[in-house]
Amino acid sequence: MVPIVSNGYSIYFNQEGYVSLNAYLKENTFSKIFILVDESSNEFCLQNLLPQIETETVIEIIELESGEENKTIETCAQVWNVLIELGADRKSLMINLGGGVITDLGGFVASTYKRGISFINIPTTLLSMVDASVGGKNGVDLGGLKNQIGTITNPAMVIIDSSYIESLPQNQMRSGLAEMLKHGLIAKKSHWEKFKQMQVIDFADFDDLIRESVEIKSDIVTQDPTENGIRKALNFGHTLGHAIETYFLENPDKTSLLHGEAIAAGMIMESFISLEQNLISENEFNEIKFVLNSVFDKINIDQSEENSIIELLIHDKKNEYGKVQFALLDGIGKIKINQTAENETINRAFLNYKS
Repeated sequence: MVPIVSNGYSIYFNQEGYVSLNAYLKENTFSKIFILVDESSNEFCLQNLLPQIETETVIEIIELESGEENKTIETCAQVWNVLIELGADRKSLMINLGGGVITDLGGFVASTYKRGISFINIPTTLLSMVDASVGGKNGVDLGGLKNQIGTITNPAMVIIDSSYIESLPQNQMRSGLAEMLKHGLIAKKSHWEKFKQMQVIDFADFDDLIRESVEIKSDIVTQDPTENGIRKALNFGHTLGHAIETYFLENPDKTSLLHGEAIAAGMIMESFISLEQNLISENEFNEIKFVLNSVFDKINIDQSEENSIIELLIHDKKNEYGKVQFALLDGIGKIKINQTAENETINRAFLNYKS
């Protein structure tokens, strides 16, 4: 597939990505190459990557524990110390091979180590392919709050190899699907329409849908790299979704949630807020709710927990001047940014979600 030229770097697909990687290694003289993995990408993906790399440069592997709970500044400090111990300098290269935690954290580590070293993202989950690895956002959580510390620094390139998702568990596939559905809802109605009948989608030949979803995100990011305007559209479903995800992460007695599962709930609720503010029709809302509920199990949120989740909204990094900011739908395929909603409306959104 034809590469996507994003904001100062390119996104390559499948074998073309490794051809471009090796050309990049030949054009640049790196002192060492560090590959950041978690236990899953180390076991299942690294064995596919290493034979593709044509270089005599020393390669070191750094393995982290998987999971959002490890996406912290403490983990970054551990990686920085390992880089120092292994002699990493400003001419080193980091390759982030893994899901969203690895690409988010690895990009942040690379963009801050010795004031910045080059890095490449090779996402291995559907979620990281269509979202986390693209756009230049890097960062970690702080005190359980999502993505509070980070940078906007572009990778040297992104390589999307769809073979990595062939053995992905079904819940991980659904998690990535949430972001693809979001891209259609906010920017391209025809992309959304392709997912309305999940039973007829051939997931064995998913490459074109992945590329289209990545292209939608890349187009938005290219227009607004630093999120001062249209890039806020990508936050649809994430204001409430992140608050739900954070609440479940902070309460170990709750069933753990994947990012996409929380975002799907957030999209239903924020679609309801869009309906309440006369931005979408009741038919559009019902369509969105039906499709999302057909893919994702409903999250059990007690009424007593709603206020705690709403309180977390004020810490959302998207807020400005102390006001909670929403990106709301303006019909399917369009968005309105910098929207607000009263707590009573948010409470009704929770009530509707659970109905």
